[in-house]
Amino acid sequence: MSAAVSATSIVSASATARRRTRSAGLRAVGSGLMTFVLTLAAVLVLWAGSLWIFRVNPYVGKGPLDVWNYLFTVPAAEANRAAVFGQLWVSLGHAAVGFVAGLVVAVLVAALFQLSAGVEHALMPLAMLLRSVPLIAMAPVIILIFARDFATIAVLGGIVVLFPALVTIAFGLKSAPAHMSDLVSVYGGSSWTVLRKVALPSALPSLLAAVRISVPGAITGALLAEWLAVGGGIGGAFGGYIAAAQFSALWSSVAVITVAALILYNLVHILEAVLLARMGMSDRV
Repeated sequence: MSAAVSATSIVSASATARRRTRSAGLRAVGSGLMTFVLTLAAVLVLWAGSLWIFRVNPYVGKGPLDVWNYLFTVPAAEANRAAVFGQLWVSLGHAAVGFVAGLVVAVLVAALFQLSAGVEHALMPLAMLLRSVPLIAMAPVIILIFARDFATIAVLGGIVVLFPALVTIAFGLKSAPAHMSDLVSVYGGSSWTVLRKVALPSALPSLLAAVRISVPGAITGALLAEWLAVGGGIGGAFGGYIAAAQFSALWSSVAVITVAALILYNLVHILEAVLLARMGMSDRV
């Protein structure tokens, strides 16, 4: 009898967990869609409103309708879309490189800080000092060291991602319950064991938050790397568009990369909410 009750309880708990996960997923999807729509509406209003308020010359300043026409209604719309979206995929590929490079380094350095307070005290001030230096000022040195190549994309993009992610992940690792860390230590666990079994699981919400905030940062870093160093993609096309007075193409490129950043950010937010619900950490989002 007790075994049957236990089995029923387990099934009930499992069903409840699945319902919570589905509910959290639906809420996340709804919240993500609402955020995307409201943000997109705000951007469109600010965009059109700024052009009207500051009376920007229509030859230079293109509004949302101009971009729509350039991409979808003019005779050359198909060729325009092919060019702009082709550059978009290149920029997103570069952004992925910077995203992975910056996030991996941030996780490793944050773990090192957790393992050694001396290393943190020595390196964190240096990291904050480097963070205060504008990337444009560091770009010539980075280009001299790594040349205008794949490594420069990883370094420039990784720098933009690294510092916000490092601070967020390091804070999450330090938020682990002290009594759990002490328990592992009492039973002979090393600092590495505490990090692996206590700090990292407790830091999952912070890690996912770092992933989310790194998405727009990675895209910004990719555009900077393309503009300042390697060319290609949307960032590399900006200079050519301005020099050739192709302002419709310029504004269209900016609009497309902005929409892509909003979509990716909200997708990561939805995945974050669902994963935290599965882990029973929804209340910590």
